[in-house]
Amino acid sequence: MASLLLLNHLPSPPLSTPHTTTFNNTSTTPLSFFSKIKPSLALKCSSTSNLTPKQEHLQEQETFDFEAPLSQVWREIQGMNDWKGLIEPSMNPNLRREIIRYGELAQACYDSFDFDPHSKYCGTCKYHPSHFFHQLNIPHTGYTITRYLYATSNINLPNFFQKSNLAAVWSPHANWMGYVAVITDKEHIKNLGRRDILIAWRGTVTYVEWIHDLKDILRPAFFSRDQTIKVESGFHELYTKKEDSCTYCSFSAREQVLSEVKRLLNYYKDEEISITITGHSLGAALAVLSAYDIAEVRLNVVDDGGERVPVTVFSFAGPRVGNLKFKERCEELGVKVLRVVNVHDVVPTVPGIITNEKFRFQKYIEDALSFPWSYAHVGREIALDHTESPFVKGNMDLVSAHNLEVHLHLVDGYHGKGKRFCLASKRDIALVNKSCDFLKSEYGVPPHWRQDENKGMVRGGDGRWVLPERPRLEAHPPDMTHHLQQVLDNHLAGQPLETS
Repeated sequence: MASLLLLNHLPSPPLSTPHTTTFNNTSTTPLSFFSKIKPSLALKCSSTSNLTPKQEHLQEQETFDFEAPLSQVWREIQGMNDWKGLIEPSMNPNLRREIIRYGELAQACYDSFDFDPHSKYCGTCKYHPSHFFHQLNIPHTGYTITRYLYATSNINLPNFFQKSNLAAVWSPHANWMGYVAVITDKEHIKNLGRRDILIAWRGTVTYVEWIHDLKDILRPAFFSRDQTIKVESGFHELYTKKEDSCTYCSFSAREQVLSEVKRLLNYYKDEEISITITGHSLGAALAVLSAYDIAEVRLNVVDDGGERVPVTVFSFAGPRVGNLKFKERCEELGVKVLRVVNVHDVVPTVPGIITNEKFRFQKYIEDALSFPWSYAHVGREIALDHTESPFVKGNMDLVSAHNLEVHLHLVDGYHGKGKRFCLASKRDIALVNKSCDFLKSEYGVPPHWRQDENKGMVRGGDGRWVLPERPRLEAHPPDMTHHLQQVLDNHLAGQPLETS
């Protein structure tokens, strides 16, 4: 029987089984798929500044200490003070680097997902977890992947749930959704100032269709007894649904996340820890939902004194997830969300076009009238505008405006409202066209250039071209139920944790 792509769960970090490779690096530079960029491209800036040099200088004097190393200010970068003084009047360099770093870790979910309908592994991750970052040419992350995440759903999301034509090889019910990882490299821990647990969610493969097919219906989250806290039903189903007949989804995505985070927190309980969740598009919605869930079930409360591990979301092009009560509860729990959006992107404006956080009487309508389509964004927003970049086309291409690599390019050039666009980290502009056609033609970068060589086909010794088998790995670790039960047992006041 053909081998299946399942994650070989590694029993206890640091992961050191024969099949695990940890890539160490002492560099503190942000992740990059390209190490070089023409100086002329890096220095080219737009001229949108409305401030005099003297005004810009005075504004910078009022901001956060830009020279402090990340290890000293990581809590502020993770949102302890809601990023006050870090975004305006000037973007803090540490924050910029961290946004791009987490964005690239989310982009890795797209670059590694097999969405080729002709592949017998369609719907899986292309790479073994121990070689994941190395295969994507970003081996120096400092992270070790500890498990892959799978989900199932009945909702109609075109080009999102991919299915293999060979059900015996892969599952007709499941899709690979992302991963949980933890920093294991000592130099990275030193540079970050703590050990970081990362959850990265895959978003939609394409933009055009899915947002129109989203169920714009709110339902109680049921992660607590308060039934007035509601989330969009499609996001909730994707996060909580499971399929008993499917090996990969016999546990819901929610159960997979909670059990793995619990395991890692147990293992590193005596260390300084952060929990960071990232995702783009639909993945951004799952990031916010899972962050709320972790805090609501008190998974991040590490001792009897109530000390909390910081839970932070770096969201890219994310839609609204829940109602105003959901937003307020996230704030009460201390969940920090930084949302990066392009003002020309439609997705962050939905659901909740009629009633949202910008509507003056939202609270009254939600409380008194129980209006079923009342949504509110959570957290702080960085609103970017792709027309301010001199590198990209100024047209209103909705697909490209939603692209994650475009967002990361805009973050790299953003220095504050009204300030000129100028690339800060020399991040290669060619990445913009990785999966879209948005760079101006004068830069000579072909559109949609990232492709797997020969679509993964290799030539064997007999001269035949075949798709190589992928290693058979374990779907879920044997101790998953144990750690999930710990989450249940620790839940506030014995409150039942609904998982289906």
